[in-house]
Amino acid sequence: MKNLETIQTWLAAQRGRMIDLQKKLAACQALAPESGGDGEFEKCLLLEKELAALGLPSGERFDAPDSRVSAGFRPNLVVTIPGRRSEAVWIMTHLDVVPPGDLSKWDSNPWTVVEKDGKLFGRGVEDNQQGLVSSVFAALAFVENGIVPDYTIKLLFVADEEVGSTYGIRFLLEHHRLFGAEDLILIPDGGDPAGDAMEIAEKNILWLRITTRGVQTHASRPDQGVNAHLAGCALALELNALEQHFNARDTLFEPDRSTIQPTRKEANVPNVNTIPGEDVFYLDCRILPRYSLADVLDEISRTAKRIEERYRVSISWRIDQQIESKATPKDAPVVLALARAIELVYGATARPIGVGGGTVAAELRNNGYNAVVWSRMDETAHQPNEYCVLDYLCGDAAVMAALMLGEASE
Repeated sequence: MKNLETIQTWLAAQRGRMIDLQKKLAACQALAPESGGDGEFEKCLLLEKELAALGLPSGERFDAPDSRVSAGFRPNLVVTIPGRRSEAVWIMTHLDVVPPGDLSKWDSNPWTVVEKDGKLFGRGVEDNQQGLVSSVFAALAFVENGIVPDYTIKLLFVADEEVGSTYGIRFLLEHHRLFGAEDLILIPDGGDPAGDAMEIAEKNILWLRITTRGVQTHASRPDQGVNAHLAGCALALELNALEQHFNARDTLFEPDRSTIQPTRKEANVPNVNTIPGEDVFYLDCRILPRYSLADVLDEISRTAKRIEERYRVSISWRIDQQIESKATPKDAPVVLALARAIELVYGATARPIGVGGGTVAAELRNNGYNAVVWSRMDETAHQPNEYCVLDYLCGDAAVMAALMLGEASE
């Protein structure tokens, strides 16, 4: 454990340099075109310059063509530090951030990092620059201290995580063979303040836009029309009741069940005294992995058919999102090694968990690579006054270093 102790002591003295890198990265607004931005190229150039100044090896770029941004592509960067083994520890973080939203809700300029009470405030400082900066300094610890890691270190900085990953991890998986079957893959982009929650599974996600069509008429003469809104309400209630059909429980998740929730509602008619002939609502389904989305869609279809017959309407839907994700086994090498690293650094007993939201880990798992999402964080991502806790920034770097050393798997 001597190497890990050396690295932890060194990391404790790097807080100033970590803060400096956070400030520079946050000032570079890497927003996707969907968010009104010009992509991640300028931020990637900045990062490459900073990595070179720190003394890390130059990286290899994998650019995904995208004519919507001025660079013409979205950058993905890999930095490699050889280890004793050919198997790698990958730390995958993303370059893009989300817009700050309502600026009146911020106590400071979101693009200018403010340090206060042991925290850094600014857009992107937690999501995902905490993991990014931690990974950089975990790798730098080996270079500056002359320590050869057990695993080869692979730092992966991807584009487009916030808006679908088409130009990030999806592009890399489709066009390049980067990962090995025995590699350990960590995505430091989710966690809790205790630092003990390792996300290894996700619920299957299904989003539907559902349209009910009837016959518009005056509200005083419902006998002359078919109330699409009434039928839509009935359908929403019956679809919600399907939670009782898909009623298995799994304590890996919170809540521990499948959820089928009507959410957004579109406007139908502008006035009170008209019965609408068309009505639209949205359905958000988060389904335990033991159920297939094909089975869920079959039940939705049967339910819609009953409503059509009962209310004399026609029902159609559009699938806005459909994601099924494999799970990383609880006994996968990356899970066991990370749990040991967390215990070594934080003294916490790690616990595997599942989540209801989607992460980029699903793309890796569905392609046969076991990945874990973990970090120690307060989960302020996408919120006004997003912040990163400095102790977490340094501590997570030490966990990553323990994973790279291989001492975590002993």
